[in-house]
Amino acid sequence: MSTHAITPAEPRRWAMFVILLVGAFLPPLDFFIVNVALPAIQGELGASSSAEQLVISSYAAVYAVTLITGGRLGDIYGRGKMFFLGLIGFAAASLLCGLAWSPWVLITGRILQGATAAIMAPQALASVQAIFPEAEKPLALSIYGAVFGLASVIGQVLGGILISADLFHLGWRAIFLVNLPVALLVILFGLPLLKETRAQSAQKLDPVGTLLATVTLSALIVPLIEGREAGWPWWTWLSFLAFPLLASLLWRYEGRLSQKGGSPLLDPAVLRAPGLGQGLAIVLLLYSIGAFFLLFSVYLQGALRLNALSAGLVFLPFGVGFLIGPLLTPYLRRFVGNYLSAIGMGCETLGLAGLAWLIANTMTGNPPAMLPLAVLLFVTGLGQGLAMPTLVRMVTGRVAPAFSGMIAGVTSAALQISTALSVAVIGGIFYSILDNDESGANITHAFIVALLAMAVCLAGGAGLSIRLIRRSSGLSSAQASLSLK
Repeated sequence: MSTHAITPAEPRRWAMFVILLVGAFLPPLDFFIVNVALPAIQGELGASSSAEQLVISSYAAVYAVTLITGGRLGDIYGRGKMFFLGLIGFAAASLLCGLAWSPWVLITGRILQGATAAIMAPQALASVQAIFPEAEKPLALSIYGAVFGLASVIGQVLGGILISADLFHLGWRAIFLVNLPVALLVILFGLPLLKETRAQSAQKLDPVGTLLATVTLSALIVPLIEGREAGWPWWTWLSFLAFPLLASLLWRYEGRLSQKGGSPLLDPAVLRAPGLGQGLAIVLLLYSIGAFFLLFSVYLQGALRLNALSAGLVFLPFGVGFLIGPLLTPYLRRFVGNYLSAIGMGCETLGLAGLAWLIANTMTGNPPAMLPLAVLLFVTGLGQGLAMPTLVRMVTGRVAPAFSGMIAGVTSAALQISTALSVAVIGGIFYSILDNDESGANITHAFIVALLAMAVCLAGGAGLSIRLIRRSSGLSSAQASLSLK
């Protein structure tokens, strides 16, 4: 079965991929860049603490619940077309955020940013499966991982730089308006390179499945993101109870639609691929580190009293490691294969545990020694950079390229759910230990506990990864033996 309309020549294929990578770069950048701008936003717009929280959480929630739909839209209507539509919408939403005259206008802009980012973001990952031959996929995924990681860390630094520079006296508005020239350049240079790819077997969007998937994911993600800040009211627990029921309803509906020959948003037959469920579970554990960015910022600014720009710069060794890791992946895989995912998560485990030890052995209120701190952050970022591309390939490679948009959306959604779970659970542990005592000593103690919790999750992910690889190797050996007979 043909899985895409054309097969571009190699230079054009890579040029297309570079353009699509903007969709992988802007969404995490715009999530992290806002963190350092919240005090300035609150000062100018007079936002309440709940509205301030919604500036971040509305974007995260909408983005997470619509990623699967965004990926499937690319399968059906064309990945390049959906990318550019998402990019134009994202630029328009960024303009609304940059011109916002009230907190609720800003929140509306962030909701639109989340929805359009979810249309744009899965297309780069989907294109790896759809347009690259097997020999080129490891390098493509490595570059994808490097761009994704770079955006996560640059967001912390760039936000502080833009606000400190106060370009054209725009203040915090510059963090949103900077997206406009980026989008314009990508449209001008990217449109001539567009060669459309889509799954020929995809018929039309599944509206009922889309609605059910959005409601199901919302029942999990919205309370995870909003629950702690709201004090875990009754509706959050009702949402958690409704989630498995809604998931079961979605699964049964999609199964019936598939049996009737329809085009389900989530095809149960595809999602039953051997090892896919375990692979997605490892993805969830991989991004248990999602709370690290928030909690490390709290530690740096709350316990060590660093300003936003200085705190952002401390993240740079992590970013350098996260950038280098994926670029080394194609070469290291020649020696260790898919075990690189377990090695990467092992590096993260050692880095976070070492960071906990270093902070615990530093006098309260004093910054840890810079050289060991930088080394541990680099090792942690390197581990994340090594693990992510290998693990994503292990997951996306288990389904046919015709469903690359769907599995790209599922994988991206799993990363977002993992981040939300990490912030809710590990962040919840952190804030429970604080218990209104925000002294430097208590923040430090809470952060050490959170680091150890993340290290345990990543160690578990490394163990599951080894188990999955051995199981896959055993199945391959068994199949080879049967074919010889």
